[in-house]
Amino acid sequence: MSRKKASLKAGKRLCGVVRLFFFLAFLLLFFRDNIGKGWSFAEWNWNALILAGAVPVMITLGVNLLPRLFPADRLLLSLTNFLCALGVLILYDTKPLYARHQVIAYGIGLIAMVICIYLIRGIRSWRFPAILLIPVSLLLLALPLLIGKEKNGARNWISFAGASMQPSELVKLSLILSVSWFMSRRKMIPWFLFSAACLGLLMLQKDLGTALLYFGVTLLLYWGSSGNTAVTLLGAAAGGGAAVLGYRLFAHVRLRVAVWRNPWSDYDNSGYQLVQSLMAIASGGILGVGLGLGSPTTIPVFESDFIFSVICEQFGVIFGLCVLMMYVALIWRGTVIAMAARGSFHALTAMGCTVLIGLQTFVIIGGVIKLIPLTGVTLPFISYGGTSLVSSMCLVGLLQGVASLNEDDLEEDAGIASVGLD
Repeated sequence: MSRKKASLKAGKRLCGVVRLFFFLAFLLLFFRDNIGKGWSFAEWNWNALILAGAVPVMITLGVNLLPRLFPADRLLLSLTNFLCALGVLILYDTKPLYARHQVIAYGIGLIAMVICIYLIRGIRSWRFPAILLIPVSLLLLALPLLIGKEKNGARNWISFAGASMQPSELVKLSLILSVSWFMSRRKMIPWFLFSAACLGLLMLQKDLGTALLYFGVTLLLYWGSSGNTAVTLLGAAAGGGAAVLGYRLFAHVRLRVAVWRNPWSDYDNSGYQLVQSLMAIASGGILGVGLGLGSPTTIPVFESDFIFSVICEQFGVIFGLCVLMMYVALIWRGTVIAMAARGSFHALTAMGCTVLIGLQTFVIIGGVIKLIPLTGVTLPFISYGGTSLVSSMCLVGLLQGVASLNEDDLEEDAGIASVGLD
């Protein structure tokens, strides 16, 4: 058996285990919801049973069907779909309404991921799209300042037709694509002005967590495209200065730093979130209290900022470390894809997607475990939020698009080599 066929067979087995895990987990929650209701089926809660069928089907579509349409990185697909399904599971256990919203966003995210794959594969010249994305992105980022609402100290949400969205989540994609294209063409002024304008608008929104992500991605993309370590370090120092300025300007930033230093000093008020998060992780211990058990809803914003604490409480620290290793594996696959890309634009795009996912994961989990001050960004793929989930799936779509082009190049090289041998 060839190595490729063996890998394909192992991937299918892994996908089968993942589907079984989520089927049994939702089945367990179905029985929990209906214990004591007797045999009056009309009174039963069927939502968990519906998800027990729907989530494994979506995993099958995401892992097994997509590779039939184009060359795909199955490990990247498997990791992404597991994390998305885990988010739906945790949300259903804590707040079923959020789980229903999340599973819809999961389905939309799969469609958006396929679209992004085809965009990378189909568009030959990104000159016009890269230029067009700049004014569109700046307009989107300006909307919260005009019609947005403030949440947790930041004015970064807008509402439309009863639905809320965070424009900065969508602009992440255009930032990576536009900056990558201009950097690949060695055109410094356009990407510098674009990224500076984005950071300025985010500062006006007081959304410093997202500003940190934008800054970190742009800086590392510059280092990856130029290799200029001195300027990169100078940029990092400037970012540090901006962080100090933000600390002095914004009261909610000073409060978060104070809570990070000693959350117990104001346990009943500003420190309550972080203390409850740490207590939940500690109460879960090594193996966790069990799915459906514990007190996850005592953690404020448990569905988004602190969802990692809920995972550790219910499944244990070992499972939490396994989730972290999945993110590490995802970043590793993204790095491999970026290094294998033939063109500089595709390499930088893959690098930007990988850096953004990795940096966002570090920032939120680091805040949850009190390693760094909490910034309020979401945990990719798992946290509640339709805009966040769809944008994260789009990042994977861009990565998958580059990976599929890499596979096409390998097959083309293999064909040329076989012709040469003949």
